[in-house]
Amino acid sequence: MNFIHKHPYQPFIPKNATKLIVGTLPPPRFSDGILKKGDVDFCYGSIDGQLWKILDEIFNLNLKFETTEFAIQQRKSFLESNKIGICDIVESCERKKIDASDLGMEQVKLRNFIFYLQKFKNIDTLLLTGGNSKNGPEYHLRKLLKNLNIEFTPINLETPRIHQFQLDKRIIKSVSLTAPSGAANRAIGSNSTYKILKNKNPNFNTFDYRVLQYKRFFI
Repeated sequence: MNFIHKHPYQPFIPKNATKLIVGTLPPPRFSDGILKKGDVDFCYGSIDGQLWKILDEIFNLNLKFETTEFAIQQRKSFLESNKIGICDIVESCERKKIDASDLGMEQVKLRNFIFYLQKFKNIDTLLLTGGNSKNGPEYHLRKLLKNLNIEFTPINLETPRIHQFQLDKRIIKSVSLTAPSGAANRAIGSNSTYKILKNKNPNFNTFDYRVLQYKRFFI
């Protein structure tokens, strides 16, 4: 019998948000409420993930990585003050194997993503935490827009890929960031920009690469 993996969090979108972080689903333990040491009970709260560690580095936030209400409020305050929301695109899926892999998702049900874009009219940039590989956030966004006959126009096809689309006479930009998980490290290792920077500084690593990339779009 397949595991039903439901998203445990509602979207968190400040009323004046201009940017939206978009992923798929957190690890299954968040749906079960069985967190491990260092997890934060909030979007992207896995201690194994890197999104909040990257943002902590960029913005010097002094974030706590612990299962406390204080750690949650730190993240919410940052998002509100920087006009950034979080709305993952997947509502639920089924899994044969209980893990966090996007590839392992079956019977995927998407959120009513367009509803949130129409409700929060200042959003002009989607920061996708992954690309167009099967079941990644760009993959599902592309599919969603295609079903609505909305053109997803490429602007830049080098990493990170940038597209744009029009919704109710409003242009929304989409940036497919390198995923903030260890699964993307191999792809980073073969990236030409990473190789150049690594050659200049042998201490440069995949985390540093993400910090440089994310900084361009979060600030």
